[in-house]
Order: sequence, then structure tokens, then C-alpha cells
Amino acid sequence: MLRFDYAVASHVGLVRDGNEDSGFAAPYLQLVADGVGGAAAGEVASATTAYVVSAMVAADPGADPATLLRRSVAEAHLQLREGVRRCPEWAGMATTLTAVVAHDGQFHLLHVGDSRAYLLRGGELAQLTDDHTLVQSLIDDGLLSEEGAADFAFRSVVLRAVSGEAPVEPDVRRLDLSPGDRLLLCSDGLSDLVPADVIRDALLTGDLEDATAALVDAALAAGGRDNVTCLVADVIDGPPISRDGRVVGALADPRLIVDPGAVKVAHPV
Repeated sequence: MLRFDYAVASHVGLVRDGNEDSGFAAPYLQLVADGVGGAAAGEVASATTAYVVSAMVAADPGADPATLLRRSVAEAHLQLREGVRRCPEWAGMATTLTAVVAHDGQFHLLHVGDSRAYLLRGGELAQLTDDHTLVQSLIDDGLLSEEGAADFAFRSVVLRAVSGEAPVEPDVRRLDLSPGDRLLLCSDGLSDLVPADVIRDALLTGDLEDATAALVDAALAAGGRDNVTCLVADVIDGPPISRDGRVVGALADPRLIVDPGAVKVAHPV
């Protein structure tokens, strides 16, 4: 059965006081969420969304993965809306979300925002996600160059996010992955600071833990001005194992989850 072997790390960075990133890494699910910078309670948004998605995937492992991922985003929106109802000062909280699910020999990718997924195959690095940002939309429309994007004043503006304000339509698609492929899911604390060639070189490190540490170190060496979360996962073919996983960042604090009892979990995250 195709699944993941993985390592995960999250660091608050060198500038911020708290970590608004959340990560969940498990044999059948890789997920990163990044509370949108500048919004209220970004850590609540990322932790709650990461919890809902990981819990729903664990609770219904036989469901169609594309349908399940869309349902989980819809439920996360409802939970964030409930959070704002309980605590009006949380109004405006939102999060990115990027996840890959392994199910019955197939893989599906979900993406909202600018946390990225990359694929390393045969020594070549490919970006699997398109940023839902103002700067990327201007690049796509030919109004901004890749070179000019680095200094663009509004490069942090995210156009699509999971929030309590309005439902969001995520990008969901099937991935063609095989044993030997290596995935990276990361918050923009890595991708905004570290060039693609440095990311590729770090991913070429054989050991998963070493590769993950090299990526975080590269982000810190580049200034560490944001939280950074990296999940590195190898696609392997092996016997079924427990779906339990590792949590990092804001998700590690259950007090940040709006309602941990809202999702019935078959296998605790």
C-alpha cells in the first residue's frame, strides 16, 4: 500500500513572538496551515482548520478523498465562524491550507492560499501548487515580473483562505505519485525566503530528518522573518500502519482549537 515516510519541523523564526503555523504529518496525510499574517487569531484559525481536516480524514478513511477534503474545508469554515461568534475579537482570522492524502494507492492534493507543495523526482524540483495571492495574480496577468515580485509592497496579500467570513472553494486534484518521489509541504516562511535551488539541494539530502532540518536552517539563515514549517515525505510501498501522526506549531496546543469535540475521530490525531 502506498503511503508516506516523513519528517516534520516547525520554528517560530527570528522575528515573531508566536507560531501561527500548524502542521500534521502521518502515513496517509501531510498537511500544513499558516494563519494569515496580520489577521486576528491566526494561530486559532490554523490550529482549528488543521485539526478539523486531520480528524475528518482519520475518522472516515474509506471515503472518497476529494469529496472528504472538500467537506473538511467546509466544516473548518463553520468552526471558524463559530469561533468568531464566541469571541468577536477573532473576527478576520483566516488560514492557508495545503494537504496531500494517500488513499487506496492514489494521492489527492488540496490547496488554499500560499503554503506550497513541491515534488522532488529524479533530482528535479517541481512546484505543485499555485499561490492564491495578489502578487501571483498580477504575474499571471502580465502586470508584474517575477523579479519585481520580491519587492512588491503587497506580496503578503492572500486572495483565498479558510476563514469564518465566507466559504472558500479549494483547489483539489489527483497527484500522480510513485515510490521514490519526495514531497515537501511548507509555509511561506520557507518559500518566501529560500530560493528553489537551495530547497532542491536540501531535499536531496537522503535522511528525512536531516532534509527537514536543512530547510528550516536555510529559512533562519535567510533572516527567519516568519514562522517556518516544513513537512518532507517520501512515497513508499509498505504494509498498512497506524494513522496516528505528529503535530507541530499551533496545532500542538489544544487550547487553540475552537471545538475539539466537533469532529468524531476514529483514530486520535
